[in-house]
Formats: sequence, structure tokens, C-alpha cells
Amino acid sequence: MHLIFALLLLFQNTPAFENEYVQVFKNSAPCAAGGANCAERIIVALGPIELAGRQMARGDIKVFGKNEKYAEPKGGNYLEVVMRPVRPPLRTTPVTIAPDKNTNLFDGERFFIFEEKLPMGDTRARHSHNQRLVVTINETKLQQWVDGQADPIFRDSIPDNIGFNQPTVHVTKNIGKNPMRNIVIELKP
Repeated sequence: MHLIFALLLLFQNTPAFENEYVQVFKNSAPCAAGGANCAERIIVALGPIELAGRQMARGDIKVFGKNEKYAEPKGGNYLEVVMRPVRPPLRTTPVTIAPDKNTNLFDGERFFIFEEKLPMGDTRARHSHNQRLVVTINETKLQQWVDGQADPIFRDSIPDNIGFNQPTVHVTKNIGKNPMRNIVIELKP
């Protein structure tokens, strides 16, 4: 019985995604109490949850500083995104072109967060991104024209997908049946 419980705890604290920049945990918050390996943390609601007495809906976020403590969210699915205290140098694009049609949610020293939105059939003009973590909220399909590539790329956006994207300069068109909606945590150099 103790072995089963220990395995469940181990599985619960296994990252859903990790690299040298971030760790992402689904439905667990091992860094809620802080710690040496926990810098800034972001809770991303994947459904209705309660966090620190606040009701959150799908796509809502809450950012916690390095030494802030909080209780694990209750009531539904969520992600705890943990920024690494020390990270390798960031790769960036040769040009910086801010994307339009998004909503800025947070701007910090090491990263910023925005809600990436694009209505069905709409196109976002040429823009750039640094390395970034993307949490997909809505299902849709995108067509992208990346600088330096002759052919367009087609991407399916799958709800609750967690992806880490490399720097890019591109144009994006929503060719899907739903508006594009993502939570993006973009790293700053």
C-alpha cells in the first residue's frame, strides 16, 4: 500500500513538460511553498479553479514571485509553470516586431505573458517571438509563413497542449473553426 502511495506522489510531481528554462506540472503545485529550484511561478487555469480565495476560469493566470507561497489550486485542472532560477542564454530573432491583436497579462523582469488571440479567418501581420512556452486554450488550425521558408506551415492547435517554441518571425492566419486562444509566456533576454 505504501509503495502505491509513493508511486502516486512521484507521478503527480513528474513534470508534464520541462527544459532548461521551465518546468510545467499538471494538477500539482510542487513549488507552491517555494524552494531553491523554484523561481517565479505561474498558475494557468485549464478549467474552473479556486486559488487563494479567487475563482479562476479557463485561461486565467496568476503570477507568483520567487519567494511567494500559496496553497495548491482547488476544484479543477490547472498548470503550475515554474521558471528555472538559472537559465542558459536566450535565443532571439534578428528583428523585433511586436505582434498585434493580443492582450498583455503580465510584464516582469525575465518574461512577459500575453493571451494570444486571433479570430477565425483573420491574419496577424509579420511579427516576431523570442523563445516561449505556449499553452493552447482553443482548438483551431493555423497557417504560418515563416521568414526564410518557401512553403507555408500548417499547425493544429490542440487544447491543453504545452509547447516550447523557438524564436521565429512569421505571419499567421487562423484557418480553423474556432478563434485562436493561447496563453504565451515569452522569455526576455
